[in-house]
Amino acid sequence: MSRDELSLFSYEILGLVGRTGAGAHDLLRWARRGRMLDWAGESQYYAEPKRLARLGYLDARKEPGRTRERTVYTLTDRGREALREWARTPVRFTPLKSEALLRVMITDLVGAEITRDTIGTLRDDVAELSAQLDDAELRAEALPHRRENLLLVIRFLRRLLDLHLELVQEVEDELAPPAARREQEAAR
Repeated sequence: MSRDELSLFSYEILGLVGRTGAGAHDLLRWARRGRMLDWAGESQYYAEPKRLARLGYLDARKEPGRTRERTVYTLTDRGREALREWARTPVRFTPLKSEALLRVMITDLVGAEITRDTIGTLRDDVAELSAQLDDAELRAEALPHRRENLLLVIRFLRRLLDLHLELVQEVEDELAPPAARREQEAAR
């Protein structure tokens, strides 16, 4: 990517800045709160808005902060137009980064017992993420201009969590010791 190109992360930043503007710390906080969609390094939430401002997609202004002055970014006409143009392009599947799938993939190298025993720990993470989605639903109510769109995303993310729980169960069933598998089959 050249220094002037916009990436998927660039469009994410433009979208998060949205109608009301945001500081880099706000962007990072929102990404962490919505952990399922946080795929950039912390420093990028500070560097990318600066870059987008240099390129004319965002305006930057100084405002008083809690402990020191902060920079707040707002969309420029160029930023809005970039979002409109990008929104008209075909949607492509974003490559999937998944620790769970990687763990399953390396089972033959580390052993079925290890994979079976550790994959279940994903249930606690899914429960935590589900609670975060509950909070996100409540926060969506405070954003009437985005409410319906946010709820669509939240419903999709809930299905993605359900899919992970299905994977956990399938892995535990498939990698169960032979005696346990025979018992499972007999119970069916």
